[in-house]
Amino acid sequence: MMALPFYQKHHQHYDRAYRHKELESTLSQYQKEEKRKSAVYSHGSTAYARGSAAYRHGSAAAYGHESAAYSHGSAAYDHESAAHSRRSAAYSLGSESLSRMSAAYDHESAAHSRRSAAYSLGSESLSKRSAAYSLGSESLSKSSAAYSLGSEAYSHGLKDSNIMIEDRSYKLSPKAKRAKQSLFSEEKENKAIDYVVPMFTGRQVYVSGITDTEEERIKESAAYVARRNLFATGEGISATRVATSSSMEEQHEKKSRKVALRESAERLALKKTLEETEEFHRKLNEDKLLHAPEFVIKPRSHTVWEKQNVKLHCTVTGWPEPRLTWYKNNVPINVHTHPGKYIIESRYGMHSLEINKCDFEDTAQYHASAMNVKGELSAYASLVVKRYKGEFDESYFHAGTVTMPLSFGVSPHGYASKFEIHFVDKFEVSFGREGETMSLGCTVIIHPDIKRFHPEIQWYRNGVLITPSKWVQMHWSGERATLTLAHANKEDEGLYTLRVVMGDYYEQYSAYVFVQDADAEMPGAPASPLDVECLDANKDYVIVSWKQPAVDGGSPVLGYFIDKCEVGTTHWSQCNETPVKFARFPVTGLIEGRSYIFRVRAVNKAGISIPSRVSEPVAALDPADRARLRSHPSAPWTGQIIVTEEEPAEGVVPGPPSDLHVIEATKNYVVLSWKPPGERGHEGVMYFVEKCIAGTENWQRVNTEIPVKSPRFALFDLAEGKSYRFRVRCCNSAGVGEPSEATEATVVGDKLDIPKAPGCIIPTRNTDTSVVVTWTESKDAKELVGYYIEASIAGSGHWEPSNNNPVKGTRFICHGLVTGKNYIFRVRAVNAAGLSEYSQESEAIEVKAAIAAPSPPYDITVLESVRDSMVLGWKQPKSIGGAEITGYYVNYREVIDGVPGKWNEANIKPISERAYRIHNLKENMVYQFQVAAANLAGVGTPSPPTRSFKCEEWTVAVPGPPHDLLCTEVRKDSLVLLWKPPVYIGRSPVTGYYVDVKETEATDEHWRSVNEKPIANKFLKVSGLKEGVSYLFRVRATNQAGVGKPSDTTDPVIAETRPGTKEVEVDVDDNGVISLNFECDQMSSDSKFVWSKNYEPIEDESRLAFDTKGGKSKAAFKDLGEDDLGIYSCAVTDTDGVSSSYTIDEEEMKRLLALSHERKFPTVPLKSELAAELLEKGQVRFWLQAEKLSGNAKVNFVFNDKEIVNGEKYKMKVDHNTGLVEMIMDKLEDSDEGTYTFQLQDGKATNQSSLVLIGDVFKKLQNEADFQRQEWFRKQGPHFVEYLGWEVTADCNVLLKCKVANIKKETHIVWYKDGREIMVDEEHDFKDGVCTLLISEFSKKDAGVYEVILKDDRGKDKSKLKLVEAAFADLMNEVCRKIAVSATELKIQSTAEGIRLFSFVNYYLEDLRVSWLHNDAKIKYTDRVKTGVTGEQIWLQINEPTPQDKGKYIMELFDGKTTHTRMLDLSGQAFDEAFTEFQRLKQAAIAERNRARILGGLPDVVTIQEGKALNLTCNVWGDPVPEITWLKNEKPLIADAHCILKYETGKSASFTMTGVNTVDSGRYGILVKNKYGTETSDFTVIVTPVMAQIGMVMHDTDVQGPNLNTITITKRKKATATSNCHNEGEKEDFVKPHVEEIIATEETPDPNEILIVEEGDDQEGSWQAAKERDVKSTVPELILHPTGRLIRQGEKSVETPE
Repeated sequence: MMALPFYQKHHQHYDRAYRHKELESTLSQYQKEEKRKSAVYSHGSTAYARGSAAYRHGSAAAYGHESAAYSHGSAAYDHESAAHSRRSAAYSLGSESLSRMSAAYDHESAAHSRRSAAYSLGSESLSKRSAAYSLGSESLSKSSAAYSLGSEAYSHGLKDSNIMIEDRSYKLSPKAKRAKQSLFSEEKENKAIDYVVPMFTGRQVYVSGITDTEEERIKESAAYVARRNLFATGEGISATRVATSSSMEEQHEKKSRKVALRESAERLALKKTLEETEEFHRKLNEDKLLHAPEFVIKPRSHTVWEKQNVKLHCTVTGWPEPRLTWYKNNVPINVHTHPGKYIIESRYGMHSLEINKCDFEDTAQYHASAMNVKGELSAYASLVVKRYKGEFDESYFHAGTVTMPLSFGVSPHGYASKFEIHFVDKFEVSFGREGETMSLGCTVIIHPDIKRFHPEIQWYRNGVLITPSKWVQMHWSGERATLTLAHANKEDEGLYTLRVVMGDYYEQYSAYVFVQDADAEMPGAPASPLDVECLDANKDYVIVSWKQPAVDGGSPVLGYFIDKCEVGTTHWSQCNETPVKFARFPVTGLIEGRSYIFRVRAVNKAGISIPSRVSEPVAALDPADRARLRSHPSAPWTGQIIVTEEEPAEGVVPGPPSDLHVIEATKNYVVLSWKPPGERGHEGVMYFVEKCIAGTENWQRVNTEIPVKSPRFALFDLAEGKSYRFRVRCCNSAGVGEPSEATEATVVGDKLDIPKAPGCIIPTRNTDTSVVVTWTESKDAKELVGYYIEASIAGSGHWEPSNNNPVKGTRFICHGLVTGKNYIFRVRAVNAAGLSEYSQESEAIEVKAAIAAPSPPYDITVLESVRDSMVLGWKQPKSIGGAEITGYYVNYREVIDGVPGKWNEANIKPISERAYRIHNLKENMVYQFQVAAANLAGVGTPSPPTRSFKCEEWTVAVPGPPHDLLCTEVRKDSLVLLWKPPVYIGRSPVTGYYVDVKETEATDEHWRSVNEKPIANKFLKVSGLKEGVSYLFRVRATNQAGVGKPSDTTDPVIAETRPGTKEVEVDVDDNGVISLNFECDQMSSDSKFVWSKNYEPIEDESRLAFDTKGGKSKAAFKDLGEDDLGIYSCAVTDTDGVSSSYTIDEEEMKRLLALSHERKFPTVPLKSELAAELLEKGQVRFWLQAEKLSGNAKVNFVFNDKEIVNGEKYKMKVDHNTGLVEMIMDKLEDSDEGTYTFQLQDGKATNQSSLVLIGDVFKKLQNEADFQRQEWFRKQGPHFVEYLGWEVTADCNVLLKCKVANIKKETHIVWYKDGREIMVDEEHDFKDGVCTLLISEFSKKDAGVYEVILKDDRGKDKSKLKLVEAAFADLMNEVCRKIAVSATELKIQSTAEGIRLFSFVNYYLEDLRVSWLHNDAKIKYTDRVKTGVTGEQIWLQINEPTPQDKGKYIMELFDGKTTHTRMLDLSGQAFDEAFTEFQRLKQAAIAERNRARILGGLPDVVTIQEGKALNLTCNVWGDPVPEITWLKNEKPLIADAHCILKYETGKSASFTMTGVNTVDSGRYGILVKNKYGTETSDFTVIVTPVMAQIGMVMHDTDVQGPNLNTITITKRKKATATSNCHNEGEKEDFVKPHVEEIIATEETPDPNEILIVEEGDDQEGSWQAAKERDVKSTVPELILHPTGRLIRQGEKSVETPE
């Protein structure tokens, strides 16, 4: 039978309590010894023993959940007594616990039930749901007597049921293997406490149907009985229990035989009564048909392994048929939330719950709850899932095999009786420096993971528990434990241990932390002391101790200064004037009640060290007061204690002190100690210390002024070497007492000697960076503090401390050493007196890992099995112990009926291979095996026994598994997998292998094959891996029958290229020898290079020669050929998998052979072959360049097999530094056609290169040389660097430009087009070397041939550009493209005619094709919709727009190659606004067109001689016909005989004045008016008197035509629109009509015309003239000369509508 887990030990029915919140502590008391089980029923009080059968009936009823039935009689059952009994208060007070205990006993053997009739009666009645409580029989009446008998007992007992519930403990399971002892005092006995199992307990009050009085009585009675029986068992152990069990046992033993017989008879009678009652009610329920649920078969508890399936069964009866629900930890199980996990079945009253693939989380309490209208009943079962921590074949579980592997570690305490604690990402040996922050961390993995069971994390330094402080902080995140040293000091150096405690079991991990000294403030100063402590503190005295530093700075330490500082201040004061060498010093003069901290500084001749870490605060108090304060603190510690003393009632002179003695004596001081006197009154005492030289009685008081308060005193300034005696007197206010007895003579000097040097320093190897140093203790050393160890590289003479905190013991591991170096060590001891001399130096030792026995092999498997033998395979141990494994040893044993036999040796001599056939086995016998590895250190620990294997003939057709898998050449994206063929090949030979791979964390479903087709090789390079991912590999063999079983998987391999990884390199030396080279810098002294070909060891060295020196190995080919093709690999043993390979295929072999031939027969390497190039002047340069040339290199120049030499035609040069060889020829002639060769010789290396210049090649080079020569001559004067070209500017202009060089001021540039010079206004300055010609608004007329010529006295150069045909078309296309690109976005303009869409371009060319689209359809142009170009504006005019004109308009501009578009959406608001504006402008245009206006005919000024007749006529127009009004001086003019006014409707109006005189002078005007507006025209009439002296000839003008006497000067017009204000005087309100197009032409005036300027023309007239010019209407001035000729001045063309 498998052992139970620790938490189930002694609890076979643990399922009834595990995680059940309603159960009491007694539920953990199952499965006790038989003696203690029977005690529950055999013990009891006298009242219980003498109780009636009815009382026993009631007691049994309490066990059966039915205590409430006592008060009801037979009717209680009819009212569902079972439900009432479950709701009773007795249940809530603990009776349920007892009843369930009784039910538990019912599962035990029949022997248990026969021990007590009451128990048997209760268990039987409970199992059948007895209802005997309904009987109102004599037993019920007797129960009252029983209650009265027990009332006295329970009235003196525990009335509060909570006491019983709370005051309890649990029976605990045995300790784990590594458990710590934890003792708990229980009264006067010490009892070991084991694991405590966490349980859920609780109470729940149920409602019953009985009265309060009866319920209270039942509660009290049941509680008494429950407690009495519980305490009588002795199982419910608690701290407050009394020893009642023993007394009950004695009382039980004293019972008479008569009493025992009576009790037995009563029990038999009660049992018979209950049986009859049960039978009656069974028949009664059958008649009534309805009855509550009842479990015929209850579910059984199970303990299973992980990944097994389990099935819980139960059978339930009841009517109506009960509905059954399954619960896990009181939570209903829902199969839908866990598909596939649970399967629940119900059929004919049989119910089952199946749990698939159990895991640890399935450990729980399960119960089935059956319910119908008559009630509810539950049955409980527990499931415990055990986890196997080893490795096993899961198929054993699923196949139902009962044979378990013997490697299952079932401990005496049960499986998984302890937690598995693992440390991951552990902190290693650490090195820090004083003042730095250091952090130690470790990830902790605990299995199993119990959420409510948290580990205790403890940190230790040198075995001492560390508590958090300002120097040390600890943190636990739930997964990772961290310890931080906030300010590292040498005191923090030591061995740090992380201990993880789970209950009584713990695991720990340790690593050393080194703290180096901080840099000294003064060069050469010593390091700081450490471990400053305060000892023997008293009222005014304390002893400060410390440890000396390991580093003295290069000169001996002269002593130490002690500083003190009162807590709460920052003022440090020095305690000693001169340095003390002893590492303890008494500090006196402290103030009682105050706290102090101390520090120490070391001093040598170079200076003083930095201070040590301060000590812990210490209070200047009497030790008794300090102890009293610690035990009874009255207030929080504030750092200072105020001591007050009361005045004594009466003074008593104190007696002498006692026990005076010298506790410490050095050459600097002596410390005395004594005990206070017994007689000292009620007040405190103080002391005077006296001294005298030994042999005299001349006593001198040392502290003459101030007596000391402490019974300690330090005396200084004593003469070294002299002998003194001392005594002490007490004093108080009453006086000075008698002196104490004097001490013995004490010689002043150091009593503690410096220790002697340790001896026998022996270093031994440990790891690659550490050495273990041991030594013998210093002889006769007293008060030894520890040892300092120093290390030095042999021969260097430089010593470094290995530790900065003295270590105790005689063994220390020196870390931080350099691998492969030889070190020597020395040790010195230290105590308070100082440091000893150095020990003798140890022998030198090389730092390298020590040799140890290898770890066990693993993954042992059977590779083949026949009738009498089996072949085993295994993997190499993970640790080989630092030395090569020399062999393996195999043991086997028989297993008969699961019982293993004695181990037998399978081999006596070690096996070198990792596979071995074991002979002479028995057919069909089951065997187990184990394997042990051996090296130079010995045979390692054997592997755990394998699972059992049966020796039988394998007959399967497919091959067995390959074995001995090895991963090598691991890189970030690839590795090489090696394996060995299967031992069992099946029925046909193996034809190939498949390699499978998966990520380590992936499930088995993720295995995938690396190769699609089987491979014949026993190796494979696996590529395509992900860097940093861990992988597993396996191999399967195949033959004609199929694919065999896969091999064991490899260990997890992480795809990564480790730092320092090197590859095999191929090399060819100067002698042509081809070799493969590999280098390793991780070798140990035992490492070896192993070369392989196609991953098979090279045994035949006839083709390869191997040479290994240090960390380099070379494999040289003797004669590389086809037989040497393959993969060559090199691995280094005793390393962490250092390996690499190199593949030599046919191409690589050819390359290496060619390189070898080149090295064997050397040539002068050439960077470039012989070549020819042209120089600037048309010279030809022949040149080649060698890789390198020595100073002795020679070159021969050969032309057509004849050597040529340096001369006038050939100029030769050899540069040995650069390897450049060249020859220059000034000109190539026809005779120079041929072959040119340069022959090189440098030592024994030779080479040559030739260049053939024949035929077309020569002619081409000759022509190019001639052209280059001409070009050179051309460039001697002004010339073009870049010839003439064109570009189109952003303004769409064409820019012809060229780049010139060698220009000076006198250089001229001339532009021509078609042979005609182009006049250029600007002169070129040539500053930027660019000449340009800008052609604006380029068009077809600009096509032609353009030429530019540069010339000066040095010569000339020219460049032509043909812009005709295709070239011109290309240019025009580019111009058009630029114009199209410059087009602005389309805009909307409303006009009087309609809506215009337009876009502006830089300028317009006819070559730019314009088309318009409306809604993606081309527009057909009509009179209403037309397009055109005005200046730079491209427009589309839509006259009289309609809603159909809405939409998207696109203007397409085609430049000849590309179409450029501009789009506008004329719809919505845009169309509405444009249309509204069009309507407005249209009306304005109509008004402007039809308004009344004066078309002309009136002058501005008329000058006429008095007496003449004036006749003026003007044309008027308007629709409707305007009205005419003549004005004089702005007043209407009325016609009369003197002034005749005529108006021919719609045509003309005339003004005739006969016989003018001066009165008629004035300002006249005509006003025309209709509904669209008005217009006025003013003129001035000047009448001059007759002046005969002037001699002017005047001519009159009749009404019909112009009169020579009439002079017209200026015409004025005023127009007013009807839509504006009609105030004609406000001319600024006139609105100027919108003019869409303004065409202005300027005419040159006739030089023959004479401009006459009249005097007296006022400003208003000038303004009127300007106004008339604004409206484009002028009338010629008519001036009458004496000759009578009419001269018109200032005539201008004016558009006048007909």
